[in-house]
Amino acid sequence: MNSDFKELTVYKKAFTLAMQAFNITKNFPKEEKYSLTGQIRRSSRSVCSNVAEGYRKRLYEAHFISKISDADMENSETQVWLDFSLACDYITHDIYSQMCNQSQEIGKLLNHMIEFPEKYLRKSDKN
Repeated sequence: MNSDFKELTVYKKAFTLAMQAFNITKNFPKEEKYSLTGQIRRSSRSVCSNVAEGYRKRLYEAHFISKISDADMENSETQVWLDFSLACDYITHDIYSQMCNQSQEIGKLLNHMIEFPEKYLRKSDKN
């Protein structure tokens, strides 16, 4: 069992995606600063923060699942903002496809955590 949430594959992949979102939005129009730019940055970063919070709540299965479910929700929201980014011609189709594929992979990992929480719970909760 990982002793730190930063060692989780899902956290590493979500962090990478959040940094990519940050970097691509640097070139978005200024009028998008408080809308699309802020939204995609916030939702992609929230995946990481919810995984971290869920990892610290893994003593309690329901709390763990709730936080990981929140991460999954934020990951889905990130996909929506990627859709808008493509539709507004702020990103290329290649960047869109790459980032959506990464997000889908993150979603599968989060779903595994939700479906099999016992693999992530602290030992003291498995008695």
